[in-house]
Amino acid sequence: DVILLVKTKQFSTSDLCCVSWQNKLLLKRVIGMPGDSISIDADGNVFVNGGQLDEPYAQEKCLGECDISFPFIVPDGKLFVLGDRRDTSIDSRSSAIGCIDYEQMVGRVLFTVWSA
Repeated sequence: DVILLVKTKQFSTSDLCCVSWQNKLLLKRVIGMPGDSISIDADGNVFVNGGQLDEPYAQEKCLGECDISFPFIVPDGKLFVLGDRRDTSIDSRSSAIGCIDYEQMVGRVLFTVWSA
């Protein structure tokens, strides 16, 4: 796959972004902005500030690997990110990664070209 990124520090909920973590580049979806309250139920439904997100991009909803307590408040200067493959993704639900600092954000995905 070829991915074209826009280098920016401006992100919105549901943006697909590239994150730098431990010398790796990860594709994650922005779910929560600083100050947002995030909850995920046992079925994997995601709620931001009390409203359920419509997530057609999520391949399989599940709670996945999660060791944080809900509701979770996103700290200042951080973003709460989730992978689209919730059953196998390691993301902000895990304290191993946690919320992502703006400085770790490489850019927002503009478009993807799939190879044949």
